[in-house]
Amino acid sequence: MTTPSTHPPAPRYGLNRPPQPHAHQPSASFAPAPTSQPKAAQRLESERLEKERLARADLSELSEEQREEISEAFNLFDLDKDGYIDYHECKVAMKALGFEMSKQEILGVMERYGVATAAQNTVGGSAAAAAAKGKAAAPPRRLLSFQAFQQLMAQRIVARDPQEEIQRAFELFDEGGKGRITLQDLTRVARELGEGLSHDELVAMIEEFDMDGDNAISREEFVNICLG
Repeated sequence: MTTPSTHPPAPRYGLNRPPQPHAHQPSASFAPAPTSQPKAAQRLESERLEKERLARADLSELSEEQREEISEAFNLFDLDKDGYIDYHECKVAMKALGFEMSKQEILGVMERYGVATAAQNTVGGSAAAAAAKGKAAAPPRRLLSFQAFQQLMAQRIVARDPQEEIQRAFELFDEGGKGRITLQDLTRVARELGEGLSHDELVAMIEEFDMDGDNAISREEFVNICLG
């Protein structure tokens, strides 16, 4: 009678080779985090819609005087008269129109609506020359065209509260922040605007709207004049 073998059965994978380790399957806890692609797509779509909305800004909603103010502000600070303004010129042009914007807000405007120009090395020469010398090239300089500036300002002027517009106008007259417009203020503004008003005419204007008899126009009196 054959004695049963005491050896364990041969492994089924054959040739007594140890089994190859299976590729490790990552557990759910180590799954890669969701990508930010949806957020990036939403941001790009938001920017596209903003540009379309900006392009539809209706300049006809502005008065002729407001359109002239935009043109004058742009032309005043377009120092090289090439139809474009840079970051610094844009900042002061917007300020001249009554819009105080932070550095980040202006940079955002330039990034979104400006056009990139060839970067220039700060010492001199082109970015390519700087790269050839192993120096880091400056980032592209962005410029804002008159059309983009005009649309941006139209959008902001139309959206501005009429009361804010009146207060801004009062502050332009009220030199030194006295809280009232004097005959001297009125004379200065008339001269700056090229209005050929005589001294007697300016005095008559003060007298007509001066309700409290202090020979000046207060903020409240000025608001009443503007609102009719």
